[in-house]
Amino acid sequence: MRRRLLLTLPVAISALGLAGCGFQLRQAPNYAFTTIFVRVAEASSLGNELKRNIKSSGKVEVITDPAKLATAQVVLEVLQDQREKTAASLTSSGQVREFQLRVRMKFRLRTLDGKELIPDAEIVQQRDISYSESTALSKEAEEQLLYRSMQTDVVQQVMRRLGSVKEL
Repeated sequence: MRRRLLLTLPVAISALGLAGCGFQLRQAPNYAFTTIFVRVAEASSLGNELKRNIKSSGKVEVITDPAKLATAQVVLEVLQDQREKTAASLTSSGQVREFQLRVRMKFRLRTLDGKELIPDAEIVQQRDISYSESTALSKEAEEQLLYRSMQTDVVQQVMRRLGSVKEL
């Protein structure tokens, strides 16, 4: 009995400490707008994930039809959505040993009358990946996973920036 009390006491004290300091899990932000027009290329996987995330917040209606642009409170323009791959290091014989992968996104948020809420902003994510010709197929799959992970990180950063807008 006493041993059990000694084992549970630190857990209980930690839980009380976290509750007392105001700790909360991250929640979806409250947006200053209820409708948004997202101008992005249809084939953009980053743009599609961004639209999906905004919709899933349940607080904002995403408008993608240009004919309904006038019903949107704000316009999110994705100016650049780019994936890059460069050789980061070479072997002594000139073969690639490591690649550097980048996902770059430029965007801005404005109202319909042209007031800039978020001026041109750029988010860049980069990762290094080792490379070997003997494992080329698995490295290609790893590369796609890294691109997907970086894309998700970029979308989450954009979501946080959209949430930081306080007034229109």
